[in-house]
Amino acid sequence: MKKFGILIALIATTYLQADVEAGKAVHQANCATCHSTDMRGGLGRDFNLVSYTRTKKDIAQYAKDPYSLYKEFGYSANAMPTLPLTDKEFEDVADYIDSLQPFKEWMKKTKKK
Repeated sequence: MKKFGILIALIATTYLQADVEAGKAVHQANCATCHSTDMRGGLGRDFNLVSYTRTKKDIAQYAKDPYSLYKEFGYSANAMPTLPLTDKEFEDVADYIDSLQPFKEWMKKTKKK
């Protein structure tokens, strides 16, 4: 029974990693022109900063429909184009972006005064 649990864990880890790797490929093909992942700059925010400040759900929603959250994110206008990606590709790229920062600002607990 223990071996079965280990096998399931390995399969799940491989599946999750595949989504991140697929998302990295989506980033390279569709996002890297404007969004860096090494703090070198670009037209859009570096994805390390995006990963730090946004949930995976918000990342996927904004990538799929950039006009849906730009005001909520503090932008006065939206410069991001609508991309012709599949739902799976949007989820994969959100997985990749989310994986860039293990510590999230939105996960911090606020101190009660």
